[in-house]
Amino acid sequence: MSSFELLRSEVLMKGRAFTIRRDFLKTPDGRETKFEIVEHGGSVVIIPLDADGNLLFVRQYRHAAGMDMLELPAGTRDGDEPFEDCAAREIREETGMEAHKLTHIGSFYLAPGYSTEYMGVFLATDLHHNPLEADDDEFLTLEKIPVKEALAMAERGDMPDAKSLAALLMARPHLNG
Repeated sequence: MSSFELLRSEVLMKGRAFTIRRDFLKTPDGRETKFEIVEHGGSVVIIPLDADGNLLFVRQYRHAAGMDMLELPAGTRDGDEPFEDCAAREIREETGMEAHKLTHIGSFYLAPGYSTEYMGVFLATDLHHNPLEADDDEFLTLEKIPVKEALAMAERGDMPDAKSLAALLMARPHLNG
C-alpha cells in the first residue's frame, strides 16, 4: 500500500471535547490534498449486564440526529484517564450502577474517516447501586432490555447508534441471549 506524507497541519478550532485540524498531505501519486480531522482523546462504551439478564441502556436527546436515541452508556476520557477508569466512572454517572467486574472486550475507531476517536468496549457485570452525579448537560432515562430483545432490536435496525451496535456485536459471545 502506498503511503501519504503529512506536509503540515493547522488547528481550525479548539472545543471542549475535541479539536478540529486541517492536514495537508502529499498523495502517493504526488498530488497535494487536505483532510479535516476531529482530534478526540478517546472514549468508552459499556455493556452493563444485570443479574436478571437485562442490558442497561440510556435514552437521551442527540441534537446532531435531532432525536432521542437508545444507547449503551458511554463517555469521553478525562485527559489521559485510563480507559477502565473512564468506564467505571461513566457507568456510575449514566446508570447509577457500579460494576464490580469490568472486562475490556475490545476497542475500535468510531469514525476513522474524519476522527481520531478510539473507543474502548467494556462488559460490566456484578452491578450494585452506587450513583455519581450526572454531567450537567445530560438528561438520561435508564431502560432495562433483555439481552435477546436488545440483540433483535440491533439486527432489525431499531438502534441507529454505531457505538452501541459495534459494542453489542463484540459482546455477543459474552452474553447468554
